[in-house]
Formats: sequence, C-alpha cells, structure tokens
Amino acid sequence: MIGRLSGALVERAIDGTCILDVGGVGYEVTVPLGTLGKLPADGERTTLFIHTHVREDALMLYGFASLDDRAAFRTLLGVSSVGPKVSLAILSSLDARALGTAIALGDRNAFKGISGVGKKIVERLLLELKDKLLVSPSSAGTLSAPAPTSARTPARAPSDAFGVVAGALVQMGYKPAEAERAVARLAEHEESAGKPAEVLLREALGLLR
Repeated sequence: MIGRLSGALVERAIDGTCILDVGGVGYEVTVPLGTLGKLPADGERTTLFIHTHVREDALMLYGFASLDDRAAFRTLLGVSSVGPKVSLAILSSLDARALGTAIALGDRNAFKGISGVGKKIVERLLLELKDKLLVSPSSAGTLSAPAPTSARTPARAPSDAFGVVAGALVQMGYKPAEAERAVARLAEHEESAGKPAEVLLREALGLLR
C-alpha cells in the first residue's frame, strides 16, 4: 500500500486529479479541491499523504496535504453510504479541522451545497462521527465555524469555463471576491477565450500566489 508520495507535480486538472512524477513514474492522484489549491507550481516538488483505495476493477490513489485530512477521509469512509467520491467532496469544502468543528457543533448548514451530501447523509455524519472527529480542547478556542454556503458561492454563474474556475477557486478556500478578480483579469485577455477550464485554473492560481 502506498502511504506517501514525494515528487514533481507535472499536471493537474480541475476535477482534482493530478500527476506526481516520482522517480520517473507518473502517479495519478485525486485530491480535494482545497489541496489542489495548495499545490506548488507545475514542475515543483511536493509531498502528498496517500490513501490507497482498492476495488475489484481499479486501484485509486487519494492524496492529502496533511495527515489530519487523510485521517478525516478514512474516518468518513467508515460512515454508512459514504464512499470515496462523497468523502472527497466533503473535504473539498471542509478540511479536517472545519469538519471536526461542524460535527462538534452539530452544524448541518456546513454541509449545504456539497455534491452528493443530502439530509440523510448529514444526519449519519453527525451521528456516526460524533465521537470520532473530536475538536481538541487545546485548539477549540482557535477554530472558527465553517463559512455559510452563501459565502462560498461565487457570483458568476458556472455555465462557462470562467464560472467553473471561479467556483473551483472558492472551494479551494479563496474568497469569492478574490476568485472573481482573478477570473476577471483572465477574461481581459482575448487569448483566454476558448481555453479549457484546467488551463484557466492554473493561470488563475498563478495570479493569486
């Protein structure tokens, strides 16, 4: 089983997949959007903590920027009817600490707008994770409740590539205003029209660094 990968980032996509070159071997790793936003520029080295998920027809690698996020992912997989796709969607909106805070507070609103997470799954999360994702007393005072869904939703409609990029940036943790400014700067250039969302996302991240 693969537990960690360190290598050069050679490719990333807006769906959260990236390729890490480790000793000449390219590993395709799927990461939460929040982790995608923390990755360095293409060609630079990075380290991801890996969860290896084995199915009958595939072997999938899921990568995380911290051990806490990987631990949260593995804990989510233990919840009834929650698989890797839903777990990744949750951690794309809430990192391990924010998730722990939401569970501790019983904050159902923190899960609004997360793809694949309906009311029944939210109730399962709050019930089954109550004693598994505890907020440390020493850090509880420094944790803030997750931002409401409205604060995570960009004003631009996600009907075109620019809208998709704006939405992805917000899910990565950037403020909606920051995402809108970066996308607006890209839209000023005629050559940006027609570019794939993955390319625009890389360019937008370059503007925000």
